[in-house]
Amino acid sequence: MRIAINASAELQHTDLGRLRAHAVRAAEDGFSGWWLAQTGLIDALTAFTALADVAPGMEFGTAVIPTFPRHPTALAGQALTTAAALGDRPLVLGIGLSHRPVIEDMLGLSFEKPIRHLIDYLEVLQPLLESGSVDYDGEAFTAHIATGRPVDRAPSVMVAALGEQALRVTGRRTDGSILWMVGERTVANHIAPRLNEAADTAGRSAPRIICSLPTCVTSDVDAARAAANAVFEIYGLLPSYRAMLDREGAAGPGDVAVIGNEEQVAARLSALADAGVTDFSALEFGTNPDESARTRALLTSLL
Repeated sequence: MRIAINASAELQHTDLGRLRAHAVRAAEDGFSGWWLAQTGLIDALTAFTALADVAPGMEFGTAVIPTFPRHPTALAGQALTTAAALGDRPLVLGIGLSHRPVIEDMLGLSFEKPIRHLIDYLEVLQPLLESGSVDYDGEAFTAHIATGRPVDRAPSVMVAALGEQALRVTGRRTDGSILWMVGERTVANHIAPRLNEAADTAGRSAPRIICSLPTCVTSDVDAARAAANAVFEIYGLLPSYRAMLDREGAAGPGDVAVIGNEEQVAARLSALADAGVTDFSALEFGTNPDESARTRALLTSLL
C-alpha cells in the first residue's frame, strides 16, 4: 500500500504559498502523492499548475471535484491543461457527485438522477481526455466536439463512489474509487468486492482504492477522538458518509479516524491494506505540535 498526503486541511488558510510549502515537504519526505479537495474558493487543479516545478514523480490528485457545478467539457479542458503544466508528474482527476444538501441548498442546482448524471458525465469527460473527441447525446449531458489537446497523456479518472450503483459504474468505467470516512471493515465487505467485480466484468485491470482518513499519533486517544468528532462532525451527518459509518459500526468520524500511538496507527494502516486499500492518503491532524510531529514521523517511517 502506497502512502500519500491529503493536504485538504490546509485549504482553511486560503494561502497558495502555504500549499506550495506543504507539497514541497511531502515530496521531500518521500510520499507517493499529494491530494487536494475542491472546496471553497481555491481551485484544486489551478493550484496544481502553481506546483509544476515541485516534486518530480510525485502524483497529484483531486479528492474530489464535484461534478454538478462543472460541465464535463469544461473540466476536461482544465484537467488536460493542468496535466500539460505538470509535465511528467502523474495527475489523477478525482470526481464525485457531492451531496444533495450541497448541490441543491448551497448551489441551487438539481441533484436529480445522480447515477444517470455520473454515467453521462463520464461518457463526455473520458473521450475528451483520451482523444479530444466526443459524440454523445445523453439525458444529463450532450457533447459533439473534436479538437486538439494540450497533452497526449490523459489524466487518470477516479470517482468518489460509496453506494452500490456508484461503485458499479466506477468499477466498469474508471481507474478506481477515492474514499473518505470509510473504515477497513467497510472496504473489505462492501467497497472492494463491488468495485473489483465490476472492473473484472468489464475486463478492466484491478482498480485502485484510495482511502483517506484523519490520522493522528497521540498519547491521549480519547482527547484526539473527541477533537476528530468535533472537527469532522459534518461527515457524520451527510447521508452518504453516515451510511458508511453505520456499515462500520461507528458512532462518529472519530471512530474511523486513525488514532493511537505509533504501534496502533501502524496496525490500522496494515489492516486497511489487508482490506484492499491500495493507497492511503493521510489527512494529518493533531491537538498540539507534538502530535503533528509524531504523526508525520510515523508516516514517513512506513514509506
